[in-house]
Amino acid sequence: MSLVFPEIPWLALLPVLIVTVTAFLVMAADLVTTGPDREGLGWIGIVGLTVTAIVSALLWTTTETGFGGGFVLDKFALFFNFVFCIAGGLTLLMSMDYVGTIDLRGGEYYALVLFSICGMFIMAAGTDLIVIFLGLEVMSIAAYALAGIWRGDLRSSEAAVKYFLLGAFASGFLLFGIALIYGAFGTTALGPITAQLATASGPTRSLALAGSGLLLVGFGFKIAAVPFHAWAPDVYEGSPTSVTALMAVGIKAAAFAALARVFLGHFEALAVDWRSVLWIVAALTMTLGNLGALLQRNIKRMLAYSSIAHAGYALVGMVAASEAGGAAILYYLLAYSMMNLGAFAVVIALGRRGEPNESLDDYAGVGFRHPLLGFAMIVFMLSLAGIPSLAGFTGKFYLFSAAVKAGYVGLAVIGVLNSVMSMYYYAGVLVKMFMTEGAADVPGLEHRPYLFATILITTTGTIVLGIFPSWAFELALSAFHSLV
Repeated sequence: MSLVFPEIPWLALLPVLIVTVTAFLVMAADLVTTGPDREGLGWIGIVGLTVTAIVSALLWTTTETGFGGGFVLDKFALFFNFVFCIAGGLTLLMSMDYVGTIDLRGGEYYALVLFSICGMFIMAAGTDLIVIFLGLEVMSIAAYALAGIWRGDLRSSEAAVKYFLLGAFASGFLLFGIALIYGAFGTTALGPITAQLATASGPTRSLALAGSGLLLVGFGFKIAAVPFHAWAPDVYEGSPTSVTALMAVGIKAAAFAALARVFLGHFEALAVDWRSVLWIVAALTMTLGNLGALLQRNIKRMLAYSSIAHAGYALVGMVAASEAGGAAILYYLLAYSMMNLGAFAVVIALGRRGEPNESLDDYAGVGFRHPLLGFAMIVFMLSLAGIPSLAGFTGKFYLFSAAVKAGYVGLAVIGVLNSVMSMYYYAGVLVKMFMTEGAADVPGLEHRPYLFATILITTTGTIVLGIFPSWAFELALSAFHSLV
């Protein structure tokens, strides 16, 4: 009797394996480094993510599958690999000046960030609902630990508990949805499900609709869509700011990757049902997110509600459910990564040791005392608001144009009106920075080179993506073509 070993798809797993090995290297190096040498732990992570991005670029023209078709490395997954590498790399870069100010142990922090990125990779490449769930849990467990890693701050512990309890509850909905889908079709693989959905009727279709509804609940929690958004402001405020940046960008992008692969790539036969639901969710998410942000005096809570609103904008592309809408989602998530990571980097830069400076009043007069930070915040706030020639405007233009072409003019109008509403609170930050006197002592960037580099990269990226968007949109369109 001979043993038959399953074939391991090494090439398909290569990006995930590189990041996993990098995380273990960080943990091993953490055991033997002390003092100033600990700065190198962050560099190990950045180098690993850079290598992963290069490998993903080299694999762009290939499609590799594995595990019985449950895992695929196609252009769609590779595009999101770039987004995750950018989000993770810039998070690590801004953290290298930040972890010391709040007394975090760098080794475990950097390793958890990398493990979270691994989960994101798996979610984007999963073509089986169980694989997607495994990726989500790898990402989420690391994120729960990161939310509470600032042990000296009770808000961080509170954020971790809230995120864990509500996240576990949402995972239960997702698993129940997967169980119903399995009950309807006898498989969790998306390919066979798609083939059976085309002819499904009666009880089978009803069971599939119930399962897809529960899947929307699980993914809706991760993207902080209304009415599953209540956790975001408290968790974003209590978590270390660099972790908040990763949550707002990486976790949201991973959830959209899975959502788009499942519903745009395989559940198109149910589109007549889930489009109407997502129309309502998108409109409510945009509106309630912006209304909530209008009332905030804490910059992290304001950006939390802002991220809820931006999830609503991205959902407009889901409702359009076209090639243009799908590509717009991918482009928008890339642009959003740049401008949002940059905004959180400025928030870190304007904090002091032991004093996070999160109140808008703490920003009074900072724009003229620190012109670089002031200019960067102008770029990020105006881009988030959707002012022309910046990445945020271009992304919204693609999304709303796709909605109009698909016949959802009303939803596009709601999106435009919400963008106009958002200008009030984004401009409020700039008014505080440039038109209000203040004397808060904020350290400059002279002795924080990594934070300076993060702000420089994100500012440049936000401007370049706005002025020259065609190359990124073409990549996004090519990636979405591989999905459908």
